[in-house]
Amino acid sequence: MATRKPAPKDRPSYRCAECGWTTVKWLGRCGECQAWGTIEAYGGAPAIRTTAPGRVTTAAQRIGEVDGRQATARSTGVPELDRVLGGGLVPGAVVLLAGEPGVGKSTLLLDVAAKASSAQSPTLYITGEESASQVRLRADRIGALADHLYLAAETDLSAVLGHLDDVKPALLVLDSVQTVASPEIDGAPGGVAQIREVAGALIRASKERGMSTLLVGHVTKDGSIAGPRLLEHLVDVVLSFEGDRHARLRLIRGIKNRYGATDEVGCFELHDEGIIGLADPSGLFLTRRDEPVPGTCLTVTLEGRRPLVAEVQALTVDTQIPSPRRTTSGLENSRVSMMLAVLEQRGRIKSIGKQDIYTATVGGVKLTEPAADLAVALALASAAIDTPLPQNLVAIGEVGLAGEVRRVTGVQRRLSEAHRLGFTHALVPPDPGKVPAGMKVIEVADIGDALRALPQRTRA
Repeated sequence: MATRKPAPKDRPSYRCAECGWTTVKWLGRCGECQAWGTIEAYGGAPAIRTTAPGRVTTAAQRIGEVDGRQATARSTGVPELDRVLGGGLVPGAVVLLAGEPGVGKSTLLLDVAAKASSAQSPTLYITGEESASQVRLRADRIGALADHLYLAAETDLSAVLGHLDDVKPALLVLDSVQTVASPEIDGAPGGVAQIREVAGALIRASKERGMSTLLVGHVTKDGSIAGPRLLEHLVDVVLSFEGDRHARLRLIRGIKNRYGATDEVGCFELHDEGIIGLADPSGLFLTRRDEPVPGTCLTVTLEGRRPLVAEVQALTVDTQIPSPRRTTSGLENSRVSMMLAVLEQRGRIKSIGKQDIYTATVGGVKLTEPAADLAVALALASAAIDTPLPQNLVAIGEVGLAGEVRRVTGVQRRLSEAHRLGFTHALVPPDPGKVPAGMKVIEVADIGDALRALPQRTRA
């Protein structure tokens, strides 16, 4: 006698205990979060459902009739952060700020929470990583005490939503989204399912109340934002907080922004009393000397749309080992190696390939754009032949493997910034456009033309 097959509703279904992913058959590895051994049976297979048309909450309007004043940005009180956000925080916007531990995320957002609070717009600061007393000590140190700034230490999502009903804030700061969990979702705080639930609940609350929300996010070892990629899609703005913990400079870059451009960069300086914005950070990247030193060259880099004057330093030392050392700090190792090859083959500086080479930038700035190639090449050539470049000279341009100097974007903005800081001479690619009055610009077509800018005894 044939046995009866179980009905589809009687078949067991399987769910990942880590992220909540479901499947109709058991698997050793989750297809969503790729975790091993987390698939468990939990009941019948999910029934297939269809959604019927329902009542609309608000009627559709012509786009010209929609009131755009509701999306007007409000200043955070920190001009450098407003620059990156596109003018400030929009009511109902959810911003995710991610960065490495110790870079200054909590310090910056506590300062923002204090400056943005007022009697009409209170601010609620939720901390899940520290106690309330620890946050109070930091507020005393940086001067972030405000009458309308409310503080709570919570790790339960329902408690956080309860604080929203009590305080009714215009701005919510949550530090961090990985520490808050919902009791209705299985899994530890910081898991994929928990982050998805917490972020979804806070986004719904922000949109319903017209409340701006700042979420602090962790990063992985490679620097990417921890948690599911869905988190970055759900929020309105994604900011990256960068900086070397041994340097004073901190940068905020916009990765995603639904209310503005993503090519702006905010500059901050971290010190004992907190973190402050830098409207003119170029002085951090320069070394003031009375006499020029061999192996140094200045360039102008673009961080977003902001021009910054930076200094490149190089040092060459004779070595006895078969494989000379190549050490870089703040520069890409591949770009430095390319400039060494171009100088040796196209610039006819034969001794440079047999020496130990050390290259670095001043102030912790990282130069990744090709416009710094010419400055790196000239710094290496100046160090190899022990002859300094003129003290009031900047070099801008990309260098190709054939030795040609290529054009780069924003040459006029770079030259205007150099002229504002007192530089009178510049080496640039051909056809630079309008030149600031009183500045002498030398057009160089290849690396040979650039090396001729060095003093006469260099070419000898």
